[in-house]
Amino acid sequence: MMQPELKTRRAFLRQAMVGGALSWTVPSFVAGTWEALAAASEAAERVPIRDRESRVLVVLQLAGGNDGLNTVVPRGNDHYRRARPRLGLTESDLVPLNAELGWHPSLRAWRGLVDDAHLAVIPGVGYPNPNRSHFRSMEIWQTASEANRFEREGWLGRYFDHACAGADPTVGVNVGRQMPQAFTAQTPTGVAIDGPRRGRGAAMTGMHGDDGVMSDHESTDAGSTVAELAGSSTVRGQVLDFLDRTELDARVSSDRIGAVLKRAASRAEYPATTLAQSLKSVAQLIAGGMPTRVYYLSQGGYDTHAGQAAQHARLLQELGDATAAFVRDLKAQGHLDRVLLMSFSEFGRRVAENGSGGTDHGAAGPMFLLGARLPRAVLGGYPSLAPGTLLNGDLKFGVDFRSVYAAVLEDWLGAPAEKVLGRRFEKVRWT
Repeated sequence: MMQPELKTRRAFLRQAMVGGALSWTVPSFVAGTWEALAAASEAAERVPIRDRESRVLVVLQLAGGNDGLNTVVPRGNDHYRRARPRLGLTESDLVPLNAELGWHPSLRAWRGLVDDAHLAVIPGVGYPNPNRSHFRSMEIWQTASEANRFEREGWLGRYFDHACAGADPTVGVNVGRQMPQAFTAQTPTGVAIDGPRRGRGAAMTGMHGDDGVMSDHESTDAGSTVAELAGSSTVRGQVLDFLDRTELDARVSSDRIGAVLKRAASRAEYPATTLAQSLKSVAQLIAGGMPTRVYYLSQGGYDTHAGQAAQHARLLQELGDATAAFVRDLKAQGHLDRVLLMSFSEFGRRVAENGSGGTDHGAAGPMFLLGARLPRAVLGGYPSLAPGTLLNGDLKFGVDFRSVYAAVLEDWLGAPAEKVLGRRFEKVRWT
């Protein structure tokens, strides 16, 4: 039997971290704060989670500029056939979506999601004066800014500021070490966790995990690591007011996420791809009762300037199979009705294929929604491919992406869309 004065390794690391912070932040007369902080940290782990019924948004970024024209294909369209003599998909290739549109054959798993009213596509999404730079267009999408304005805070960061004041730092979780600009807020909130590492579990770490500081090398089933945290502590008390709580929050969040991933089992078979395993981790955290409102993930590789056919087929296969497994898992867990997944890419590709068997940076492209009740498979009209209707060779957008954000904010998260987005946008009707 363990003696009372002996501590677990995790408790030792927690207290050592807190003590290390105190050694340079406070004078000796408040040395008792060490014990107070350690106790507060332990208490935070024991706080019951009361948000098991709350709604969750999962944002999936298709980084690089997904070729939406070969993802959701206009069936029997002569303009499409002439613009893409080599890359164009034939009628026999397509997975039917409706009478006018078909999916890329790699998205066969999405046919069942449409049949079960779990998936909808919004064609032709973009914004005025489109920018073909990856970095600038991504910045516009992540901050919901106008093309000629530069904003610091991200649209999700403003959501955290307006609707999640005082929430646990894990109200926003990014799967990946790089925090998205979308999370940038006046009051920094959110954590980043490393995605799964194939073949082995990874360490749960604090902010300095790369340097070996505050690392607790206890592997988790999903192999995720807490890599970065921004935000203020939810713990109150005069004795704590002077202390920067970022690192303590990172440690507590690390322990909490690790514990949830260990105890929450998946109820669906996932592919071995990074995207699928990342979505598996998200499903585990949702099922485990994390108080997270927004999860953010990315799938890269969509910048297909050359040799697009094979690469695009592989990426869409990963996307379709991973998201289908995610939906099956959430449905089996009984959580699908409170989860909405929204997918986007910073721009589409040009209508005409290039001379290298690929496509170059374009403008409008499709967004996708996955959830429990999406009775309309196509939300809005497909943009015209007629040469006289194109914008410098690009599809013209018919839906402003901020209209999708507005609908998600108000109709799903119950947040004030106009305050978050800076002005009013007509909401997309998605149910």
